[in-house]
Amino acid sequence: MLVLAVLLVAALGLGGYLWLTTVRWQADSAGWESEARGYADRVATLQAELEATGAELVASREQLATATARISDLANEKAQLGDENVTSQQYLDYQTQVSEAAGAVASAMDECIQAQSQLIGYLEDRDAYDPKDLDRFATDVAALCRQADRAHDQLERELVQGQAP
Repeated sequence: MLVLAVLLVAALGLGGYLWLTTVRWQADSAGWESEARGYADRVATLQAELEATGAELVASREQLATATARISDLANEKAQLGDENVTSQQYLDYQTQVSEAAGAVASAMDECIQAQSQLIGYLEDRDAYDPKDLDRFATDVAALCRQADRAHDQLERELVQGQAP
């Protein structure tokens, strides 16, 4: 019976030890399981953040491509406007030169006409003037009118050249 009692105590001791080991193992297992779930949740959160960041990166790249294309378009438009401005300025300069030349021609023609009118008045009363003075004045008037004609011809040449492509 002593053997049975020792065996019973040993069996109870072994059973208690196994029960205590099982309880500790269950507690450790629950801790590890909780920690694993925490890591799984963290991985899921990081995966979601990674996907969101990837989507933002794609959107940012698309925006960058759009912005780059727009910048290129604006640069091209600016260059084209610059070219148009240069052309417009050249045309304006040409128009200014032509206007000034036309004004000079009109002024020279007016002087010629006034001088001719004055000469006609002198010739109508020819006896009141010295014939040499009249001839000299007529020569001056002719020279003045030739200058006006040359200025007019030069203006016409400029206008023809300005129309050529």
